[in-house]
Formats: sequence, structure tokens, C-alpha cells
Amino acid sequence: MRSRQCDAVVLGMLWVVVLGELAFGGGAAAYLGPSDLAVSKDGKILYAALADARQVAWIDVGGGKLLRRIDVAGEPSGLALSPDGRRLVVACAAPRSTLVVLDAVSGSHVSAIPVGHTATSPVIGADGRRAYVCNRFNNDVSVIDLAEGKELARIPAVREPVAAALTPDGRTLLVANHLPNTPTDKTFRGNVSPVVTLIDTRTHATAAIPLTHGANGLRGVCVLPDGKHALVSHLLSNFEMIPFRVDMGWINVNVVSLIDLDQRKVIHTLGIDEQHIGAGNPWDVACSADGQRICVSVAGTHQVCVIDRRQLLDDSAGNMQPMMGVWPIYLSLGASAWRRIELTGRGPRAIAVAGSTAFVAQYFSDSVEVIDLASQGDASVGTIALGPPPELTLERRGELLFHDATICYQHWQSCASCHPDGRADGLNWDLMNDGTDNSKNTKSMLLAHETPPAMAERVRMTAEDAVRSGIAHILFSTRPEEEATAIDAYLKQLAPLPSPRLVDGCLSPAAERGRKLFESDRVGCALCHPEPLYTDGLAHNVGTRSPKEQTDRFDTPTLVEVWRTAPYLHDGRYTTIEQLLAEGGHGLGDTKLSARELADLVEFVLSL
Repeated sequence: MRSRQCDAVVLGMLWVVVLGELAFGGGAAAYLGPSDLAVSKDGKILYAALADARQVAWIDVGGGKLLRRIDVAGEPSGLALSPDGRRLVVACAAPRSTLVVLDAVSGSHVSAIPVGHTATSPVIGADGRRAYVCNRFNNDVSVIDLAEGKELARIPAVREPVAAALTPDGRTLLVANHLPNTPTDKTFRGNVSPVVTLIDTRTHATAAIPLTHGANGLRGVCVLPDGKHALVSHLLSNFEMIPFRVDMGWINVNVVSLIDLDQRKVIHTLGIDEQHIGAGNPWDVACSADGQRICVSVAGTHQVCVIDRRQLLDDSAGNMQPMMGVWPIYLSLGASAWRRIELTGRGPRAIAVAGSTAFVAQYFSDSVEVIDLASQGDASVGTIALGPPPELTLERRGELLFHDATICYQHWQSCASCHPDGRADGLNWDLMNDGTDNSKNTKSMLLAHETPPAMAERVRMTAEDAVRSGIAHILFSTRPEEEATAIDAYLKQLAPLPSPRLVDGCLSPAAERGRKLFESDRVGCALCHPEPLYTDGLAHNVGTRSPKEQTDRFDTPTLVEVWRTAPYLHDGRYTTIEQLLAEGGHGLGDTKLSARELADLVEFVLSL
């Protein structure tokens, strides 16, 4: 017999399907959503992952036309072409993802290999035999034998691995973890940043390279052809300062980090902004095959930034480092070595480079921009349409606006800067709407409209109020009301992902025991976190007030998708639910749990 929780999960998954059909018109996707690219060595054939259509496209570069679109097993979240050009490997993201291998010429299906939760960014070794794929919400990397069509091993990463790249000798895999995995309260004195995981492909041993304090939102990683340096694209957040302004990067600056692979450390964190105009939300980073030009897609400002490799590696690169905590402008006083190329489409994501030509996936425009990197004039060669121009629904327009840094004053950031994928950045911010010197952990936007009021101290009575306040006081902008309405519509249709702790969509035996504890009178978690949203919508004193708080009562958050929203409590003091319960005694009072009971309770909460 299935449990109530299993039934709820199945209904939730059906809800996702129904929402998709409503958004895309009865199951036939109205949007293509190109999100990743791969290009043949001769530059003649381009492959595009169409995330929304659940397809992969073959494109004739010379003719600028679409050759075919092939349906795949799920949302294609990453592509890799084998060294001999014969096989195309596609990561199809789902709670139980599939690595699909296609014939790169005919598009015929070769094999399908099960991998982890929300697989992305496949990479193929130089011999064409081994592949590696990031399992974002399992926090690990699958090692795949392509010839045998099976998974050989899982290697732990840290938190949400989203991008990977191999060194030219194939011995080291670099994995970009999306978010920090640390406490963020004032008592924590360590470095708050994601790490780049280094994996020895022979032994599977791992090492970690921390990024600059305040780094977050990693999206892309590439290794330069010399094999000595790597680049990672991300934000650098001035989260310890009061965000009373946004200009000149006071809240967020947009950067790439240059890593010395021999020293295994970051040697420069290089801003791609200019003094009075930001390059909001860098996404992918790529290098030309000759190693001479570096490209960064800037998703929020719909641009590509290009720089000569020598300018990254010489001594003057230090002039492009933001001075965070003092004033986050550059030592060069605003002069930028980056060349900005305006794109015709919206929402650039992946970049693929062949020779001196760069191809850029334009997510919201269903097209690919073609750029001549060697040109000194108009670098844009043209646009390849992958389908008819998309007609944006209210929800889709809201998604575009949520990710659009051009609606922010000076284009420094978007709503997605602090709420990637509509969730949270893992940082604390002092937003001044409840006094100062009392930073609060960023909340996920999932179910925000269904669980008012908004914010830990319930400052905004509705999520609608919070959206409009965010535009005015975080983006420092005045925008038409219809834009806020569209953002509301986008946020309302966000659906929870099934937890990686579920087994075939159902609670594990341990989680079932934990559910009974959760609902019991003895433990009483369900009093404040009742089904189905797992919040009572009230404020409670949980003993976490700091001297600068205006109240001792804080909003009860939903526990839906709590498995991906660490750190926990309003001040981000705990990185795990186990710490929250065992060290903090959250909600337990005088109740004493055995080690097994605690583990079971944690397992249930992380399954929601």
C-alpha cells in the first residue's frame, strides 16, 4: 500500500505535467528554449538542446537552417560531442535522469543510461570511452562507460554541481558547484562561497578550490587550452554591506574567476562590468580553440563579453578586480578590457566556439546568434531561427523579466541574482525594511504567493507586495505595473521538484517512520508545519532573536523543497536539518529523540 506522502508526490508530479501543458498549449511546447550547444570540429553542424521542447536540434551552420529536431527522454540540459564526432551525448534532466547517446549524423538512438537527479553538463574524455555528468541535486558526478552503456561510479561534489570541464590531458575534471554550503550568520567567520571540485579521473580523489568570499551563482566553467588555467563565471555579492544602493556594483558585481590549476587556487576575480553599467548575470564561459579569446554570455543584459587571453593573464588583470567591502568598483576606475557585443535575442545561455566563430543559445528568443570573434566591427554575423518567433504568455514574459537585469538601475542584477531558478542564493542580506544590522537569509520564491505574509519578519503582507518592493528597493527601478503582474504569474507557476531522498517517488522506510514522528503529539512538528504546504502561516518565537531584531517572532516557512534551501533559520546559522534539530533543538522543547529517531525525522523532512 502506498503512503499518503507517496500519493502526494505522484499528484505533485502530475501537477508539474499539467502546468507544462497549460503553459505550452496542451502538450505541444510553444517554446523551444535553447539552453546548451555543441558544434562539430569543422564548424559545419551545430547541435542545440531545446529544454522546453524536450528535443535536440541539428543545424546546418553554412545554410543557417534547421535540419532536424529529435525528441529525447526528458529536458535536455547539456550536450557533449564525442572526439570522433560520431556520438552526441545528451543529459536529460529529471528526478531520475537519463544520459541519451545519439548518432551524431543520423540522430538515431544508440543507448540510454540512467543517472542521477537533474543531470546536466556531460563531458566526454579524449578517448571517447568515459563520460562524466553532474547530478545537480544528488550533489555528485556520475562516471559513465559509454561503450558498455553503464554507470561505473558516483563521485561526491559539494552543492548543486551545474557545470564541468576536463583538462586537455583528461586527468582532472573541474566541477562548478552552484551555491555556497556554509552558515551565513554573524558568528560564522569562514569563507562564504561555492567551491570548484577537482576530480582525479584515475583515482576519483577530490579536492576543493574555494572562490572569493561572497561568490555565488556559479554557472559556467572552462579550461584554457594550455591546461594551466581555468575560468568560472559567477556573481560576487557584497552581502555583508547594507544594500542602500545598487550603482557601481554595491550589491552584486558580475565576474569570472581565473584559477591556476597548478597552484589550485583563484589568482584573480575579474569584473566584467563597467563603472556605471553592469553586465548582469554572467552565464557560460568559453574559450576559442587557439586559446586567444575568452567569451562570456551575459544572460541578464543579453550580451556577450569578449576579451583577449593575454589581458586575463598579464599583470594588469588585477586592475579588473572589484574592491568588495570598500567600494566594489575597479582599480582601473571603470575602464574595461572586455568588449561587449549586443545580441539580437534575449536570455543568452550556452556558448559554443568553432574557429573564430561563436554560437550563442538565446533561450527566450528560440534562436542562436552567430558571432565573428575576429571582427573589429559589427561582430554579429546573424541569427539562426530554430522556430517561429515565440509569442510570450504572461508567465513566460514574467520569467524573462525575472531574469532581466536591464530592468535594474545600471543593469547590475536581476531578481534571479538573489533568487536563482526562483529559489535562494544561500546568503544573508540586510534589506533595511526591518531595521539594520539584522541580516536575514534569502527565501525561496516557491509557494511565496500561497503562503503569505512574505519575509521572515512578515514585513510584506503578500508576495505581490514583495515583488513590487523588490523592483523599487532592490533593483532601484520604476517599472510598469504590468511587469510586476507578469513576474507574479511566473512565480505562481513554479512547481516543487521531487526530493532526491524519495525512492521511486515514495518515502523510504526511514522517512515513513519520520513522518509518524513528525505528526505525533510527542514531537508535534505538524502543529506549526501542517500538510499540505507544511506551514501554519503564523509567526512563532523559536528563540533565535538577535539584539537588533524588532521582534522575537518569525514567520513559519513552508517545508516544501526544504532539502534545497540551506542554510536554515532566518539568520542561516545551520547548514543541515540535523544540526537544526540536534544542536538547535528546533521545535522539540524538552523532547529527547534517540539517534535513530532523529535520523528518521531528518529523512522525512528532507523528503518533502
